Order: sequence, then C-alpha cells, then structure tokens
Amino acid sequence: MARPSPPSRDRGNAPVFWAVASSQLFDMFRDLTPEFDDRADIELIQLGFDEAVAHIRARLQTERCDAVISAGSNGTYLKSRLSIPVVLAKASGFDVMQALARARKITTEIGMISYQEAPPELLEFQRTFGLPVMQRSYVTVEDARAQISEMKSAGIKAVVGAGLITDLAEEAGLTGIFVYSAGSMRQAFEDAFDIARATRFDAPRGRAYAVSDNPKAKYALSALRGDSASMQALRSTITVYAKSPAPVLIEGETGTGKELVAQAIHRESVRGIGGDRPFVAVNCGAIAESLLESELFGYEEGAFTGSRRGGHAGLFEAAHRGTLFLDEIGEMPLPLQTRLLRVLEEKEVVRVGGTRPIAIDVRIISATHCRLDNLVAESRFRADLYYRLSVLRMTLPALRERVDDLVTLAEWFLKNALAEIGAQVSANLHAELLACANTLQAWHWPGNVRELRNLMQRVALFLAVEPLQALTPAFLVKIAPELSHKPSTQATTGTAASTTTDLNLAAPSETVEQVLARFDGNRAAAADHLGISRTTLWRRLKT
Repeated sequence: MARPSPPSRDRGNAPVFWAVASSQLFDMFRDLTPEFDDRADIELIQLGFDEAVAHIRARLQTERCDAVISAGSNGTYLKSRLSIPVVLAKASGFDVMQALARARKITTEIGMISYQEAPPELLEFQRTFGLPVMQRSYVTVEDARAQISEMKSAGIKAVVGAGLITDLAEEAGLTGIFVYSAGSMRQAFEDAFDIARATRFDAPRGRAYAVSDNPKAKYALSALRGDSASMQALRSTITVYAKSPAPVLIEGETGTGKELVAQAIHRESVRGIGGDRPFVAVNCGAIAESLLESELFGYEEGAFTGSRRGGHAGLFEAAHRGTLFLDEIGEMPLPLQTRLLRVLEEKEVVRVGGTRPIAIDVRIISATHCRLDNLVAESRFRADLYYRLSVLRMTLPALRERVDDLVTLAEWFLKNALAEIGAQVSANLHAELLACANTLQAWHWPGNVRELRNLMQRVALFLAVEPLQALTPAFLVKIAPELSHKPSTQATTGTAASTTTDLNLAAPSETVEQVLARFDGNRAAAADHLGISRTTLWRRLKT
C-alpha cells in the first residue's frame, strides 16, 4: 500500500485539506487536486480506516488541517473519529444513473452495493428500464466482502459501488463500476472551502475563490443560440451596447443566460477585441458579507488578523482595463453599495485598511433576477447606485417567450450531452425533436435555458442506455414527468418585472422548503436547481 505523500509546503494563509482514500477514489483525487492548487494546500493520503485515523491524529499534534475530504465507509469512519471537519463526497443521482448505464452496456446481470442504504435513483432506473438490479448494503469491510461473494454466486457480472466495492469486486473476478464522478469530487472540494471560510475565514482573510492571472470571457455573440425575433433583437442590442463604455444592467429570470450575455458584450467591445483584456465575474450573493468587501476592493497588509503579507489586490484591480461583472447585484449589502457608488464615481479604489487611492479603468456590467426598482422602493437598494448602474438596461426573454427556439436549443444541448458520455447521435434526432415540439412548448420552463440543458443531459443518459429507443413525446414524458404537469399558477411573462422581488422558485407553486425536501435536504442540489448560490438559499431559508 502506498504511503502518504510528503508533508505539504507552507502556503501561508491558504486553507489546508487532506484528501484521504485507499481505493480507486485516490486516483480521482490525484487527478483533480491540480485544479485547486492556486486556492489551497492539498495533500493526498492513501490510507484507510484505523491507519488513516492514527496517521491524521499524530500529525494534528504539530500541523494544521482545515478539513479532511473522503467518501463512503472510509469517510464515515473518519468523521466519527476525528476532531476536525470531514467532508464526505457524495455520488449524485446523475452519477448513480450513469454508473448503472455503463454497467448495462456490459451485462444485464448487475448488482449495486452501497454504504448503509440504497440510493433512490436505483428504483427509478429499474422502473424505467424494467431491469432488475440486485441491491445490497454494507457497514464493514467484511460485510462488503460477503455481499460480493453472494452476488457472484447469484450470477452477477458487474457491481456498481464506491472504491472499496469496486476493488473487492475485481478481486472476486467481477467487473467493478465506480459510482463517483469528477463533478461530485469537485463539489466536495468546494464544500471544504465553505467549511474553511466558516471556521478560519469568518473574517475576510483572503480570496474566497480563485481569480486567474488573466481571466477571460469564454462566450462570444455566437454562443447566444436561437432565431426567434426576441433573440435577434437581443443580439442587436448587445452589438449596440458593446460600442459604449457605460454601465449595463441585465435583468432576467434565473437560467436565462445573464452571464453569457455579459461576456458577449465584453467580447464585442473594444475591451474584449483581441482577447487580452480581463473579464472578472463575482456573484454578490454567493460570498459572505464579511468577505465581499475585501474581495471587491482588496486589502492592505495588517488590515485584519490573517491578512496576507504585502496585502492583496481586489477584483476591481484584477479587472483593470477590462470588465467587472457583478452578478446578483441586488443582494449586495447596503454598506457596500455606498462604497461601490464612490468607486464608480471617483474611478479609484482604496483597499481595506489603506488610505492610498488606486486609479482603475473598469467597465461595470451587473445582473439581477429581481427588479432593482422594487428594491429601491423598499429601501433595500440605493437609488443613486441603481441609476448609476442602469445607464444601459436590458431584459432577457424567458424561454417560454421564445418557444420557437426550443427545438434548436434542445438539439444543441442534447448533442453536446451525448458527446460528453460517448454516445452516438441518431441521424433522426432533429426529426424526433420536432415531433416532441408540442410537449416541450406546453411546459412553462421556470428554470429557463438552464432547465432545458439539464433535461437534455437526463435524456442523453437514457438514450445512451437504450440506443435503439426513439425520442418520442411518450418517452420524453416518461423520463421527465414534470412536462405533463399543469401548474396551478403559471407565470405569464418572462421579464424581471413578473418575478417576485426576492424568491425565484423552481415552479410558481413550489416553495424553497419544498424544493429542498425534493432533493432530500441536499442544499447544493436544491440551489443548483433554483439557479442560486447555497449562501442565497441559506438566507432565504432563514427569512
């Protein structure tokens, strides 16, 4: 067994994470950690259970660790025996469905062994495909080994599970299908950053996320797909607004593509032509109020306990000569609105704890899913800042207002989703989607383009499992029952004027609490479905 990697180098105030695994999960951790090197000091420890506990306890006597990242039974074992936070990576429902789909390509004799309880997606898979899957759970390693032996005796050929299960399955001569995806592992790392900020970084002690040395806008005008009249008008407006240096306010429901539009404006402007000017984005609702000030304006050395030696440039400085995109600007705290207004008027920024003004040349594009004028009327947003930000203003159309684009968008998303999982695209795909047009157009799409993209990812998975299955309206409703529902209250317009001032729900009749319950209390999944940050979700649950 490989031993722990050498002690990590001192990264000063960066959070320290130890990723612990003794199976196939270790390889995934090793592949992913370079993505987070600029944000944290991460060390891999290839140990499990008692050995891992003893190793970590000994090192904690002299070393700092903000969180341990692990998964499965090993992670649960560590969590019950360590005094520091242990973040458990969890396989999403999509992970489970993808793993079962990969197993089905190999054999119809499939087993799934999960720690303590079966995932609910297993029942959905069996109901959809009429394919029995032998399911077992385990608590100890010996228990898991016994379940593998039972499955082999029953004729099972492929076993889906976490790293311990796949290792034991392959030892027994069976095919092991690893259930975790890279996306789930990345989410575990993001959860660890949240924990580090909540413990060591309650005060603004540094970047809450990474901004690369040369952040760029990825999306150009061509990324805005659709030939409807509203989309043609939108592209024309972007071209006109790009010619001006004035601030732009983008309003629109969640999932309509506000950041994509902001990037397109930047790319079409003199700041974006040539691709050498920065495009820096920040979600004002995703960062704790105590951190947002130092994120935006930077700080000087000694400004607060734990501040970086030499200080740190803020996002305004990072966006110098480029564009700063302030997403969910309506959630910016009032005290920071005052500072932001001064920066916009003076065109200079003063770091937290400093006195020296720093000249900046930044174009501001802001976005919101609610009506800022309503927030102004409620004294929740400064009127002078509102008028300063909305020199140029645009409202993005909701998907239900441009139903002519539904088939075009669905085809684009579905082709990309099929390519991501290595599945072939049917030659009849366009015709099949045209046949589904009425079904797609009957739904009101509260999540807009993001919801359509997520649905097409689900469709791609089921088509990959059933390559001979045609994409028909009945098949579409079977895997997406919500398309057949008629909400009691449907939104009639897609503009920001029709949204509530604060809530943006998955459906007009569904509360935040109901969405959270639908995802079994998984706040990350619920926030993603609603198109908001977990911080925003937490705030709404408190109100």
